Amino acid sequence: MAVKKKKGKKKTLSPMAAAGLVRFFEDVDAKVTISPTMILILAASFAIVMTALNLLLR
Repeated sequence: MAVKKKKGKKKTLSPMAAAGLVRFFEDVDAKVTISPTMILILAASFAIVMTALNLLLR
């Protein structure tokens, strides 16, 4: 009797998965994706706004 191997992704089992503790977040894609450039732009603009408000409200 020949055994057929499945083609596709090969998953390795972690010790927890082998013990029956399933990791549910493996197949979940992120719903909101933000690029690192956007994070830097938002952080810089937040710092500029906070500095401007600090100088204006003295």
